[in-house]
Amino acid sequence: MSSTDLRKKREILFAKFPPGQVPEAADDLKKVEEVDVEPRYEKRALGVAYDLQQHTLAELEDRLVDHGYHLDSTLMSKLTRALIHYVEETQLHNMASPEKRLKPSPEEAYVKAWEHRPHGDHDDTPPEWREYK
Repeated sequence: MSSTDLRKKREILFAKFPPGQVPEAADDLKKVEEVDVEPRYEKRALGVAYDLQQHTLAELEDRLVDHGYHLDSTLMSKLTRALIHYVEETQLHNMASPEKRLKPSPEEAYVKAWEHRPHGDHDDTPPEWREYK
C-alpha cells in the first residue's frame, strides 16, 4: 500500500445551528498534530487532510462532538460518514494483517504430496522377489 493511499482528504460538515461553528472548529482541529485543516465557510464544512496511520475521520469527528460541535445529521451525511468510517477501519485492519495468497504455489503441491508418501529405505517389493535370480 503506497503512502498516497494512506493520505486522506475528507470534509466534515456542520449543522446549521448553532451558527459560526466552522471557524471555532477549525481552530480546535489545528491543535491536533499531523492534521491539515481548511475552513470552507460557504459549505459549513472543514476540509481535513491526515495520514490514516495517525488519525481517522471517526477520531476527528469524535473530538469535535466531545468539544460541543454539532455535525450535519442529514441522512446523506450520516451514510457518507458511516461508509468512510468502515473503509478506513477496514484499511487499517488490512494493513495489520499478513498478506494471504489466494492460491498455493506449485512447490507447495509437491511438498504436500511428498509428505503423504513413505520415505527412507522403504521398498514395497516382497523380500522373496528382491532376492530372486
